[in-house]
Amino acid sequence: MKFLTSLVLFAFILLGKHGYCSWLLQLCDGVGIARLLNATLVLPKFEVAAYWNESSGFADVFDVDYFVRRMSGFVKVVKKLPKEVASKEPFRVDCSKRKGHFDYIESVLPSLLEHHYISITPAVSQRRDRYPLYAKAAFCQACYSALRLTEVLEKKASELLKAIPRPFVSLHLRFEPDMVAYSQCQYPNLSIASIKAIEAARGDRRPWTGESALVWRNRGKCPLTPKETAFILRSLSIPADTNIYLAAGDGLMEIEGLTSSYTNVFTKSDLLSSEDFSSMHGNTKAALDYFISINSEAYVATYFGNMDKMVAAMRAFKRLHKTLLLDRRAFAEFTSQGLYGRELMVALWEAHKDDFALGRGYALPDCFCEFRL
Repeated sequence: MKFLTSLVLFAFILLGKHGYCSWLLQLCDGVGIARLLNATLVLPKFEVAAYWNESSGFADVFDVDYFVRRMSGFVKVVKKLPKEVASKEPFRVDCSKRKGHFDYIESVLPSLLEHHYISITPAVSQRRDRYPLYAKAAFCQACYSALRLTEVLEKKASELLKAIPRPFVSLHLRFEPDMVAYSQCQYPNLSIASIKAIEAARGDRRPWTGESALVWRNRGKCPLTPKETAFILRSLSIPADTNIYLAAGDGLMEIEGLTSSYTNVFTKSDLLSSEDFSSMHGNTKAALDYFISINSEAYVATYFGNMDKMVAAMRAFKRLHKTLLLDRRAFAEFTSQGLYGRELMVALWEAHKDDFALGRGYALPDCFCEFRL
């Protein structure tokens, strides 16, 4: 079957409910898929969930000309559709179960050849290790070398970085009501306000109870509270006067559990003018957190989500190796065994000591070892 070079692939309708770094990961995947299909890539579209309360597009966050220029020779990127195609709606292809490159060539390419204009959202879990080298190269170029913020947003991010006292740790702390509700975990001793916020966010996802709740927690499924996070940091001998930039979304609960132990904690709202902060939306705030986190002296994550995968990978790419992912499973197992105080601190140090100064590239190991871009 011969590829048609004039076909246009609209590769991304990114789900805003997954957040900024999921957009980045899907963007990288989509570029690899476009290369697999030998298709032209139209600038991605952000399909944002209602609670983000924004309609930002790719060009509101990223430098479009830079992206197009850096992808030249890997994947052809166009800013807009040609007139003969622009009037049509793209044919939507369900890629939720497409993992490997043969899935896309055998199942998606026929739709592209038939309709000439398709829309996809890359599957959440890709088998990028099975991509041919030319598709891996496109993926790596997009992920590590083709994206930079708009001039305005990068200037704001640079100003924010300069405002944080050095050296500092960027701490990605996840304890928002929707995050806790989604985890289906229960927490004793939370404030009444936090309990109400979690219950309001639960919807149909009721918390585990009894023995099932213990099994679930011991599998590392429950987000660390700010107080638990502070305890682990103290266990790792991180001084109480350490400067910490809090990379977190709006609505973070129980923050006093962290700030009672670590007093030099800085946030975007502390360091940006009220006018700047109020004018920013969810994805631009997250872009600032990502920028700070890949440029900080050290990065600590309390939950191994897409943000942490992308930050850890970029930090490894930039040879910034002080990256630590806190072990929720170890903490849960030790506390369920009755460990506390000094004994618990020693156990947590033993659990983390081999990872304490290591950076790993999660997005695609091949970007680091098989070839140079």
